[in-house]
Parts: sequence; C-alpha cells; structure tokens
Amino acid sequence: MSLKDWAMANRNHGISLSRISLAATIQLLVVFGGLPAIAIASILLWRSGWSPIASGSCAVMMLGIWVGCVMAARERILFPLRTLSNLLAALREGDYSLRAASARRADVLGEVMRELNGLSQALQTDRQEATETNALLLAVISNIDLAVFTFDQENRLRLVNDAGIRLLNRQREEILGSTAAELGLEECLQRNRTGVLQRSFPGSFGTRWEIRRSAFRQQGRPHQLLVLSDLSQTLREEERRAWQRLIRVLGHELNNSLGPIQSISDSLGTVARRSPPERSKEWESDLIAGLDVIRDRTSALGRFMEAYSQLARLPAPRRQPCEIAGLVRSAAKLEYRKAVVVEPGLNGLVNLDPDQIEQALINLIKNAVDAVTETHGQVHIRWTLDRPNLEIEVLDEGTGLSNTTNLFVPFFTTKPGGNGIGLVLSRQIAEAHGGTLIVENRKDRSGCRALLRLVG
Repeated sequence: MSLKDWAMANRNHGISLSRISLAATIQLLVVFGGLPAIAIASILLWRSGWSPIASGSCAVMMLGIWVGCVMAARERILFPLRTLSNLLAALREGDYSLRAASARRADVLGEVMRELNGLSQALQTDRQEATETNALLLAVISNIDLAVFTFDQENRLRLVNDAGIRLLNRQREEILGSTAAELGLEECLQRNRTGVLQRSFPGSFGTRWEIRRSAFRQQGRPHQLLVLSDLSQTLREEERRAWQRLIRVLGHELNNSLGPIQSISDSLGTVARRSPPERSKEWESDLIAGLDVIRDRTSALGRFMEAYSQLARLPAPRRQPCEIAGLVRSAAKLEYRKAVVVEPGLNGLVNLDPDQIEQALINLIKNAVDAVTETHGQVHIRWTLDRPNLEIEVLDEGTGLSNTTNLFVPFFTTKPGGNGIGLVLSRQIAEAHGGTLIVENRKDRSGCRALLRLVG
C-alpha cells in the first residue's frame, strides 16, 4: 500500500491528524524519533552475551532515560508556548504588567517572548499616558467656566462638567441620560455650529450665550459636543470700558476747549467791568482777539463732535462688483502732495463697497505721505487677489512707528492738525467687510506697512 492509499484509508475511517493536540503531537514525534535507537540498543543488548538480569536492567534503565527525555522535551517545548498563551490572554484582558522571564537571545521562542514583552511595555506606557491625559482633560473640563455637554445619537446627555450642572441648576445623576429637549437644550443642537443664542437658564443670570457645537465618534457611534459660553458679563465689561474711554476722550477734548474759553471770558469780564478811564487803549483789540479765540475753540469743539458722530454713523457696506486695479489707482491719484507708486497686480472684480474702501485707502495713503514728508522717501501701494480674499498694502519709507499702543485709539494723534480718526475709521471699514487692518513697522527697511485685508 502506498502512502497516498494509507492516507485515503485513514480519512475514510474518520482519522484526522489535525485533531491531535499539539502536546500529543510533540510527544509522538519524540517517541517515534527515539524508538529506532531503543530498538537497536535492545537488539545489541540481547546479543551481547550478558546475563538476562543484566540485559533486562540495562534495557529498563535505557527505557526510563528515554521516557524521561520524552517528557523533558515535551515540557521544554510546551512551557514557552503556555507562557506565550498566558501573556496573550493577559493582553486580551487588558493586563499589561505580565512579562516573560525566560526571554533569551539567539532562540526563536526567546525572540518571540522579547517582542511580546516589548509590546506589553509599549501598551502599558500608552495606557498610562492616555490615563494621565484623560485625567488632565477631565480636570480642565471640570474647572473651566464654559458649560460642556456631550450628547449621543439619540440626543441623550452622556457627559457634563461642573459648569453645565450649575447652568441647569440640577444634580448630575438627575440629568445624565436625559434628552436635550428635557434639559431645554434642543434649540442649541438645532442651531448652526457657531452662533449667539439669547435666552436664560435656571442657574445663571446671563442672557446671551455663544454656542459652539462639533461632532465626534465614540466607540464608532456619532456624538455631539456642545459648549455654551456666557457673553453677558464679557459684553458688560467691554461696554463699561468703552464708556470709560468715551468719557475720558470727551472730557479731555471738552477741557481743552472750555479751559481757554473760561480763562478768556474771565479776563474780558474783568476788562468790561472797569470804568472807561481805567481801560487800556488796546482793550477793544483785546476784546476782539478774545472773542476770536472763543470762536476758534467752539468751532474746534464742533468739528470734534462731528468727527465722533461720523464714527458712530458708519453705514453698512453696500457691496457691488468693482475692479480692484481701478479702485486702487483712483485712490492713489487723489493724493496731490506726492506721487504714489502703484505696483502692478492681478486685476479682477471684487464684491465690496467701493466708496468705503476708497475712503480707507485715502486715509492710509495720507498717513503714508505724511510719514515721508521729512525723509523724502516714496510711498508704494500694491495688492494681492486670491478670491474671495483681497490684501492691499500701503508701504512708506518714513521713520516708522515709535509707539503702536494708541494707533487705533479714537482722536489720538501726534500730527499737528490731525483728528485721530483716520485709522479708526479705516479699521471699522475693514471689519465691516469681514477683514482687518494691520499697521506695523517694515522689516526690510525703515518705514511703516499698512495691510488692509478684505473678504469680497
């Protein structure tokens, strides 16, 4: 019978070697591997001429050594495999503290053990770092003033911090698992990802809230993160500071005008109350000069109030498509004191208010020309168009800015005859177009750089 026929016969009788355990397979291989040597040794002992007792004793001793070697080889192979199985079971259960002690080099199973020990160490380190990071994140979330809520795909609350509990004025155990509608937060989940909500909550006196909402997944399931920030206190504080700045500026300007008026009025009153013989010969000219000063100061005060009202009455931009190259060149041509160098750039239509942007450019160009009056430098203007974003730069070769703290403070100016509203008005125009205005010293040379960023 051939080997193929024997295998087919065993298969037909239901015998499968794959069903034999690994331990039994190893034991059978060792037994069959040593069986020929035992058989040969037994034959040699039988023919050696020794007495039956001596031959039998020697055969029993060889048989015992053989069985011992079989069991030792079995344990030598199976013990590392059991250790490997235990380590893998510990990893599956999340216990990363176990290590294989018999991980020797220059050995296949030893290399496997060493790699498994390294994997356990890496997983243990990752778990420790994740635990510490999670603890830090929970501590930060618990101590911030922002109300943080986490909802699952059924809009049920799964996580809330201390600020959120105070906001709802309820116990944590009471609100966990409740729906957003039951907590009064359904409107927050239905709004845009960011925005401002005006409403009141049981645990807060605030009435204006900033909403921030984002989506994430936990265990493969979609969740929503909702963050509520109280804007009422911040807005009240900003309003208070704005009123303080307004009162300080108004008080400064009024004192500058009313002080001289009061002093001159007292002097003119003293002269007028004197009898004609006591008056000096120039009293009429002094009276006219005093009245001129009073008129000039009242006119200056009127111009100041008109400028302040101009800031408050800035209308919303009326956007329309306009050609950026023509707009920049038109603003540059309005400066009559010095020729402004207009650098070529990408032309195109931009959706903005041409009147307001031209006024902002006129203010920036005027400041640049004022800065180069003493240095006799040049003024350059250039733009970069990357729809819908537009950047316009006004560069001068003046002495630069010595102090940038009060650049955008209304009515603050260091120039004789300046009104201090040009930069403030230009920034308001930029912000109304969704952009900003940056004024800083140039880095390539002396001078100033005004960057007008707009969203068309």
